[in-house]
Amino acid sequence: MMGSNQQLRAMMAVFLSGEVVRMRGLALVAVLWGVGCTGVPSGAWAQGPQPQKTTTVTTTEPAAGKPVMSPSGPAADSVTEGAVTIAGARIAYRAVAGTITVGASDAQDANLRWDGKLTSDAAVDEPGKPEDRPPTAQMFYTAYFRSDVKDETTRPVTFIYNGGPGSPTMYLHLGAFGPKHIVLGDLEHPVGGPYRMAENPNCLLDASDLVFIDAPGAGYSRVHGKDAMKAFYGVDEDGRAFARFIKKWLSKHDRWGSPRYIFGESYGTTRSAVLAHMLGDVDLNGVMLLSQILNFSISADGPEGNPGTDEAYFLSLPSFAATALFHHKIQAAGGLEPLLQEVEQFAMTDYAAALHQGADLSAEKKQAIAAKLAGYTGVPAATWVKANLRLSGGQFSGQLLTDASDNAGRLDTRYSGPKLDPLSSEADDDPFMSATGPSFLNDMNQYAHDELKYGAELTYKPSAREPGFHWNMGHSSPIGGGWEGSLNVMPDLAVAMERSPKMHVLLMGGYYDLGTTFFGATYEMKHLPMPARLQSNIAYHWFQTGHMVYVNPDAAKELHDTTAAFIRTNAGR
Repeated sequence: MMGSNQQLRAMMAVFLSGEVVRMRGLALVAVLWGVGCTGVPSGAWAQGPQPQKTTTVTTTEPAAGKPVMSPSGPAADSVTEGAVTIAGARIAYRAVAGTITVGASDAQDANLRWDGKLTSDAAVDEPGKPEDRPPTAQMFYTAYFRSDVKDETTRPVTFIYNGGPGSPTMYLHLGAFGPKHIVLGDLEHPVGGPYRMAENPNCLLDASDLVFIDAPGAGYSRVHGKDAMKAFYGVDEDGRAFARFIKKWLSKHDRWGSPRYIFGESYGTTRSAVLAHMLGDVDLNGVMLLSQILNFSISADGPEGNPGTDEAYFLSLPSFAATALFHHKIQAAGGLEPLLQEVEQFAMTDYAAALHQGADLSAEKKQAIAAKLAGYTGVPAATWVKANLRLSGGQFSGQLLTDASDNAGRLDTRYSGPKLDPLSSEADDDPFMSATGPSFLNDMNQYAHDELKYGAELTYKPSAREPGFHWNMGHSSPIGGGWEGSLNVMPDLAVAMERSPKMHVLLMGGYYDLGTTFFGATYEMKHLPMPARLQSNIAYHWFQTGHMVYVNPDAAKELHDTTAAFIRTNAGR
């Protein structure tokens, strides 16, 4: 059993879609997206017509898009119009940027309008002081509606969010599916801003209306009232907040008749499993999961803190092999795909069996397994023997490129950068974060102010993490059992699929991701506690990238095409 502190460290070490916590021994070093950037020359990625400014702008009060925060409510919604070219077709859209307020319990939430004011029939008296009032979350969202749709009851709507926990959704918004995107150069690390934005040829508006949601306390979202952090910062607390938000959004925009999807990345996939179960009465058409982590005991981050549970080690091996091949530390005559098939077979058989023998494994067998591991990873057999055949993701990243005193990336192992401590046995930094992080916060502020006409007087928070932040790892499993402090939401997704047997799931990820390994995600899906026939409702798609697959131009288009096809296929079920 993993203790609650160990489990929290493992969870936070997973990519936070904006925040990563690295584990070294028992110490946690919080690293915010705060250094480095990515960009490409101004002529790159020019597809279709050149980007155009927003064509017309109309806002509710105040004029000129200046938000007003009254003592009793959030800033007014801002409504703008624009257009984007996707696959050669010019698509006009309406954008709504605003907030929806949710309560911390169903009873409280039922008495709240979407703007946070009490409903006309609410028989409650609120305390006079704001700090004594029941906790609420003002959840910021940006929704995009295709303008030429005549029948919205057949028009899908997709709710999209990043992870964290406690991260805003600027990454999927400006990196993957929004009408404007940050022009990121794959594997590049340029000097600094300004960071170029352009029309996004991979915007998902051709297949679905889109709702990008910031988690409570992140971005422009805020929590208020008594014990507000405790009320919204936790696995189940967060899931309930998103479930209430989605239901209120469907009512506010009169879209209960539309096909409905959720799309989560990283911890957002954990949220999606919980949310799919909580939204059983909404009956989702589909769940899309990018860079999945459902069972935190199989994470490549810090498995040494949970001895006796060896899945993390053999499930990480295929990503180790892909990384070694990319950095020319090993050779594979047939290329990446045949190599992965071979490594996966070895991982699930000889390697797993050797690890499960523990102290009973003979020295001769250990040496033989170490030799195979060296051939697949480029890490010397002596290192594998010394490590008792077990390397965490951070240890592998720190060992692979020691000849150059470099770290391999964690969230995207194709990236590399200098080690802060050349003598360290594991990675002490993530070059991918340094290369991509700051551009999102910079451009989200600029885009919100200039295009959405929202937030000029507000602070866009890159994380909900601040003094007093604590994420409650407790979770009520729909099938009971489990261990306190050991988060595993596989049962939530399984029960949701069993209760909605026509709901489909799309699992996607990158081969070069050590934060949420693709083979680990596959293992989770193959072990969902549900009837075997429902496995046919799960589709898989892998990319030759890392965690944020959309940083690569080709993968970004592939992500759009795969996601759009999934939405269209399941919209009319």
